[in-house]
Amino acid sequence: MMLYVLKRILLFIPTLLGITLITFFLMRSLPGDPVANMVGERATPETVARIRAEIGIDKSPPIQYLLYLKRLFRGELGRSLFTNRKISDDLMQKFPNTVKLALAAMFFASIIGIGMGVFAAVKHGTGWDRLVTLLSVGGISVPVFWLGLALMLLFAFYLRLLPPSGMGNGDLSYIILPAATLATFSLSYIARVTRSSMLESLSQPYVATARAKGLSESEVVLKHALKNSLIPVVTLIGLDLGSYLNGAVLTETIFGWDGLGRYALDGIMKRDYPVIMGVVLFGAVVFVSLNLLVDISYHYLDPRVRVKKVT
Repeated sequence: MMLYVLKRILLFIPTLLGITLITFFLMRSLPGDPVANMVGERATPETVARIRAEIGIDKSPPIQYLLYLKRLFRGELGRSLFTNRKISDDLMQKFPNTVKLALAAMFFASIIGIGMGVFAAVKHGTGWDRLVTLLSVGGISVPVFWLGLALMLLFAFYLRLLPPSGMGNGDLSYIILPAATLATFSLSYIARVTRSSMLESLSQPYVATARAKGLSESEVVLKHALKNSLIPVVTLIGLDLGSYLNGAVLTETIFGWDGLGRYALDGIMKRDYPVIMGVVLFGAVVFVSLNLLVDISYHYLDPRVRVKKVT
């Protein structure tokens, strides 16, 4: 196991280099000029040229990329072209907000999604099963921006139970609507995957053996069938959590949540290249790390999954 983990960690380096290379040159191919956004339309060509030289974007893209890698190897992510703040400081300020929203959303999605999936599998073929399937399909199909605005309209403006937007200095009521909006898509997928995996487990001989031993139905379902059904569910949870930790752009924008997604969107709109590169690189590290943790969890969730040899 340790050799496997070490190999995955070493693969971080070429993966991150590839991500920086692709992101860097894709950004340079987009239309727009960050200097034009900074100085406005009335600036003279001399002023534009001076600012381009000061921030280093007057050089050719390959030279800019090599200079970026040089700063990166020194542990620097650069500074924003517009605020001159360190990207690392902004990331450390906004990432905890994104973590809070992502964990709340994934807790909500995991508990309810797994519960719905197990319930549908146990009630397979009944009206309850069809109702869960209908709700999960609806949750996957509904657009996030529409759902967020609908929940805001219902609970904030009509019922006046929850605040419509903002972070509220840590008040729990402010996280309910964005977390519910963000969680709906994952909740629906988790319910469908759990149902399918549970149906397969409930048809296995070891379940019939457990029932023949006289175990209660709850023990059979939760202790035997559910545990052996968790690998695809854990994979899905890990991937979705990694995506949420990279920033939920639509959800954070709709609800005014000061996280990575909103920060990245501001950088994209302003063509703030260091901000975009910093968010993408930071998100890649988080995503790959979570994938590694998910792979390690297989080792403990299912005794049939063991890493015997790394080739």
